[in-house]
Amino acid sequence: MTLRFARTALDAATAHAEQGFPYEVTGVLAGRRDSWTVSEVVALLNERSDSAHNRYKVSGLALQKAERAIEQRGLEVVGYYHSHPDHPSQYSEYDRDHAWPNMAYPIFSVMAGTVGSIQGWRLRDDRSAMDEIQIEIIEEL
Repeated sequence: MTLRFARTALDAATAHAEQGFPYEVTGVLAGRRDSWTVSEVVALLNERSDSAHNRYKVSGLALQKAERAIEQRGLEVVGYYHSHPDHPSQYSEYDRDHAWPNMAYPIFSVMAGTVGSIQGWRLRDDRSAMDEIQIEIIEEL
C-alpha cells in the first residue's frame, strides 16, 4: 500500500509537527480512501496535560467535530498522523494499541525541532503489529 500525500498537505503536517515541538502533535488525514490519497490535514490540539512530550490526547468531541467537517467537505478520513519529538518515526506499542485497522498512520520524527523522517504505518487486522507503508508525495491532485 502507498499513502499518497499532496505536497500542501504534507507541508502542513510537517509545519504542525515542527511548531508543536517539543510536544507531540496529532491530526486527521483527509482525502480519498479508495486511492489512499491525502489532500489536506486537520490539525488537532494535544489536550494531554501530563507527558505531552511523548503522548497525545484528543477528546472524542474534538475528533468528532473534525471528522464531521471533513465529511461535509466531501472528503473521507484516510488516517491520523502524529509526531515523535526527539524519537524515531517507528511506531510504539502504545501507538499500535490505539490504532484502528484500515487507516494510515504516518509518524513524523522531529529531532531538535526539525522533521527528520516520516514513516507510514497500517495496523494488521489481527492487531498483532503494524506494517510499514510507502509514502509518495504528489504535487497536485
